[in-house]
Amino acid sequence: MRSSNIIDPVPLLPFAVPLGDPAGIGPEIVAKSWVMREARGLSPFFAVGDAASLRAVWLGPVERIASPEEASGIFGRALPCLQVADAGEIVPGKPDVEGARAAFQALEVAVGLARSGSAAGVITAPVGKEQLYGVGFTHPGQTEFIAERCGVAPHNAVMMLAGPSLKVVPITIHIALADVPSALTVDLIRARAMTTAKGLQRNFGITRPRLAVAGLNPHAGENGALGREEIEVIRPAIEALRDEGLDIVGPLAADGMFHARARETYDAALCMYHDQALIPIKTLNFDDGVNITLGLPIVRTSPDHGTAFGIAGTDSANPGAMIAAIRMAEAAARSRLAQGV
Repeated sequence: MRSSNIIDPVPLLPFAVPLGDPAGIGPEIVAKSWVMREARGLSPFFAVGDAASLRAVWLGPVERIASPEEASGIFGRALPCLQVADAGEIVPGKPDVEGARAAFQALEVAVGLARSGSAAGVITAPVGKEQLYGVGFTHPGQTEFIAERCGVAPHNAVMMLAGPSLKVVPITIHIALADVPSALTVDLIRARAMTTAKGLQRNFGITRPRLAVAGLNPHAGENGALGREEIEVIRPAIEALRDEGLDIVGPLAADGMFHARARETYDAALCMYHDQALIPIKTLNFDDGVNITLGLPIVRTSPDHGTAFGIAGTDSANPGAMIAAIRMAEAAARSRLAQGV
């Protein structure tokens, strides 16, 4: 019997899930997440894109909807799908221009629904950037596109990769390693750190976030013997942030930041470049890592993996990261609701 003092959580609007590239594993992991909706306690969501991409890889029930309002009522019996594009002939594992165009349209619509308050947030399935660039997509990734559509400056939208045992933020993202030193500035580090701290408060309910900052060079530069970026850029940024009230330490040697005892000392690690952040998170949380964008007026999450064209259509894609992204989106939406933000 249910205890009379248990209060059910306030129902959320359904989440919009653009299906990504129809030739990738996006449709499969979205469908598998729906199958596991009760076992994993998932909040209602609806697919956005071409329903044919779901049927190409799954025999389960799909119902097309005309508006997000229909999704919650259908979610218990079928995967709701808002049809916004025709991807043409869909062959899993073989991306093409029409599929990329459908992915682009689905992303645009899903972000618009979240911005208008018709969806609780956006959970994006993977896209193929090479294919998107061929249909006029000009952003480095979905994060930058969503930030622009939300009216947020690029340096104020932060990509955080989060898993059960680690949260990381790359200060620089999709640039060549040779370009990282010149891209690092005091202002960039400060902006990323401030957005990270506010995002941890807003989306995770951490009242006073603890941040740890990695150095760029081996051994965090060895006091200038192995590079001066720590002395001239990273340390001044940390000192300024500490003066502004942040609980922040560093620069730390990156090779000692990610073992279990070290991870207990901070809530998020700020890393200087893409692989410095993504190697540890993918090592620790490959099947349940989530990409959450901080600094946006909407909730946005995504599984921390790509389209995996090589296994698309083989029924072997693991939905763990998509399920984790859905659950994190709900947690973030509820945290914001509780704080009235």
